[in-house]
Amino acid sequence: LTGWKEHVLAALTTNAQSGDEPVVVLFKGGRLPSWHQLPAARQRAYEQQHVDLMLQVAKEHGLLRLEGFKLIGPQQSWHRFWIIALASFRGAEAWVNAEIAPPYGRYGFYEYHLARCWPPDVAGSWLDKFRSPPIEPLASDPHVIARLDVDRQSAVMLQFEPWRPGSDGPAPARRSDEQAIQQIHRLARQHEPIGLEAFERVGPQADWHRVWIIDLPDLTSAEAWIDDQVRDYQALDRLPSFFLARRWAPAYFASWVRR
Repeated sequence: LTGWKEHVLAALTTNAQSGDEPVVVLFKGGRLPSWHQLPAARQRAYEQQHVDLMLQVAKEHGLLRLEGFKLIGPQQSWHRFWIIALASFRGAEAWVNAEIAPPYGRYGFYEYHLARCWPPDVAGSWLDKFRSPPIEPLASDPHVIARLDVDRQSAVMLQFEPWRPGSDGPAPARRSDEQAIQQIHRLARQHEPIGLEAFERVGPQADWHRVWIIDLPDLTSAEAWIDDQVRDYQALDRLPSFFLARRWAPAYFASWVRR
């Protein structure tokens, strides 16, 4: 949802006196095997209850962005990756609590990470040239659950960068960030992605501290992107993890964001 930064600016203005600021939540999620053992009628009832609850939280706490991606190759119980932005930390907390609430929440896999856009100041930078096209939301009531499926025309690369050992000092970290930006910039000029953005975790860990969302024209382009990245990273001994995905019901979930 490319207009989400405008929503963030509006939220910053609204929350200026309270000291709140928009919060980005990155979410790895999926359904546990126990979900698929439920009768279809019960699944539909739980889904409707869940959607109604989440839309209530979205309305009360200012949902700014909701985008999902379905992995082409599921990783055990991890099936989807979500970018969720809310107007405040309190809103993010309410969202997570509602998402895991029973009965629907008993049957899910949940892994949440607080994050910020990276680099912190991207306005006017070369990244502005690689904003994904706007998603046209469904005009129907989002409480009426649409037919959920992937966008078959999309090809999205999720690139998780590991935390580089020894880069916690200021100077090495700056050098590492500069190298990362230069590397991605070069690849972007070469492969011309449809969209490109990055988020950095609040609290890096060894497995990953930054994720790039790379919206590419097709799977062939995604494969070429991976090949080039592998060649560049092999000498640094910190190869990222790559996951191919497609956008998950983008028009429906764009309709959850109030305009």
